[in-house]
Amino acid sequence: MFLCEIKFFSLTNENGSSDFEKTTRNRFYKNTGILKSDDKFEITLDQRKLKTPKGNLFLVEAEPLALAVATEWHSQKNKIIQSKMHLTTLCNTVQDNPNNLTKLDIVQYIVNYLDTDTILFQGNENDDLMKLQITEWDPVIAWFNERFKVHLKKSVQMDVPPVSEQDKATLSRHLMSYNFAAVNGFMYGVDTLKSVILTLAATERYMSPEKAVLLSRLEEEYQTGHWGRVEWAHDLNQQELQSRLAAVVLFVYFNSQSYKSQQKNKV
Repeated sequence: MFLCEIKFFSLTNENGSSDFEKTTRNRFYKNTGILKSDDKFEITLDQRKLKTPKGNLFLVEAEPLALAVATEWHSQKNKIIQSKMHLTTLCNTVQDNPNNLTKLDIVQYIVNYLDTDTILFQGNENDDLMKLQITEWDPVIAWFNERFKVHLKKSVQMDVPPVSEQDKATLSRHLMSYNFAAVNGFMYGVDTLKSVILTLAATERYMSPEKAVLLSRLEEEYQTGHWGRVEWAHDLNQQELQSRLAAVVLFVYFNSQSYKSQQKNKV
């Protein structure tokens, strides 16, 4: 399994050196902003320019993505909670590529995840739960097969047939049509939901991130409905997954559209 390494962010001071590691996680800036640099955008915190964990100048190609990242930093209160800044994390991972992955590496990881996709495994130990899974999951599987022209099958005995190489090749071609940044976003979503199907359902706007998270937790939701729930812990976990997946949807979208502005020639 490929893992995304998440490191601390760094900033440059007026002398160009990194000083973030010398600070605490207390918020140390008042204002956030963006600057255009050639055809890309930088993030500023007061007079500092954001840098990646490897010390590279933090740059993104899409202005809306730059604005969204700046908003993440602006929304921090007295403490900088880096684990909540999912767009920043994704951008850092793409720029620094800490595991030296190629786009093909990531696509192969995603398509191979189909073999253990959450919603392809439906339990038959509980009739009510199985009915719920059939009602909620089966239409999503049917949509996925129709949308991507594949033939995935579910299992009710934990022995789901392996996804065919033809189906994997079909999905690989689809994912390879995206750029390196976008496929990183897909991988982040798959690791969040433990489901390729639900991740693509969310990024394709077939369902909302909230719905996708709910379906990824269907068995847990069923169990808590019967045995009760620790509301604060359950709700915080659900909201964190929704936040991560919402960031994925935005990140894939911003990296799949052309936002480069055209400079008019001056007469």
